[in-house]
Amino acid sequence: ARAGKFPAPGDRLYNFSAGPATLPMDVLEDIQRDLVNYKGTGMSVLEMSHRGKDFMEIAAKAESDLRALVGIPENYKVLFLQGGASTMFASNVHNLAGADDCADYVVTGAWSSKAQKEGAKMLAKANVAASSKESNFTTIPDVKDWKLTPGAKFVHICSNETIGGVEFKDVPDVGSSTLVADMSSNYLSKPIDVEKYGIVYGGVQKNIGPA
Repeated sequence: ARAGKFPAPGDRLYNFSAGPATLPMDVLEDIQRDLVNYKGTGMSVLEMSHRGKDFMEIAAKAESDLRALVGIPENYKVLFLQGGASTMFASNVHNLAGADDCADYVVTGAWSSKAQKEGAKMLAKANVAASSKESNFTTIPDVKDWKLTPGAKFVHICSNETIGGVEFKDVPDVGSSTLVADMSSNYLSKPIDVEKYGIVYGGVQKNIGPA
């Protein structure tokens, strides 16, 4: 981009990294205008009270748009949280299980492996129900071969492993268990049947916008 100037569309780079997503130019220009004076309020959105009317409207619109876009049922909560997906590795356990419980983990790459290791710190057993480590995380084990634990509090998967490049094409059937999915890198890239999951989470700046 030209130094000291807002880049023209022709100066923009195509960003194919696994980090924050590229945003449309009109969105960036709206943000630029609103950064100094949000919708005529006389202040930046960065300066607003999080309890104020204007910010509450922003938060409500963000949730409403997300629900409409994804098709999130009313009996599911939408939470915008700090900490990214890595914080959720622990939060999932704290919210769904206790120290004496077991959870199943399907390890298909670096991120699901990190989730399992975090779960092992807090659970009586963080069972590796299936792993593709022997194939250097280039495959996803067939669901019929998963060794699920009766009574496990949840089954955890990473729906798309960016480092190994493997993605679940279908929602795995885990019976009566609660399915928890880290969708950090493929959230909103395709329709989601939300009701097949107990929790869908992710550091969703990769597909939706900035962190």
